Amino acid sequence: MASHQKKLMLLRHAKAEFQEGVPDHERSLSSRGHADAPLVGRWMMEHDAVPDSILVSTALRTRQTCTWVCKELGDKAPTPKLEDELYAASPSEMLAVINRVPPTVTSLLVIAHNPGTHELAMRLASARSDERAVMDLATDYPTAGLTVMTFDSEWAELEGRDAVVTDFVVRRA
Repeated sequence: MASHQKKLMLLRHAKAEFQEGVPDHERSLSSRGHADAPLVGRWMMEHDAVPDSILVSTALRTRQTCTWVCKELGDKAPTPKLEDELYAASPSEMLAVINRVPPTVTSLLVIAHNPGTHELAMRLASARSDERAVMDLATDYPTAGLTVMTFDSEWAELEGRDAVVTDFVVRRA
């Protein structure tokens, strides 16, 4: 792996509850969400996909997902940074946040929402991507779905069709 290669991981939050009278931003994870979220962190540990930086939407369900992932990463977990702009973000808004990541970060995890996460993964997937991973993510991007991609430029230059999707992971408890 080239030293300048970057890794971007896009994670849709784990399964959330639909609670009557609770604002969308404050919806919490369901019991299935609490069971599935740690499996993502475990997969990251097992596949050498530990991020140096984590950006997370301010919504309760994304913060809870992040807590479970970080618990699995243990002392390797970076301190997550809350990003208001990731809540209900369009792919372009998500990409604007990613484009501001410092060049010193080589591996980034973004925990956000659909449809933005799904659409951004599709927008960034290059023709050199793993075909099965892209077909899987194109078909359905369920809760706790994780896209792992690599690219050879700076965060500020990431735009479209320039990242190689290596994995699309859906772990279920």
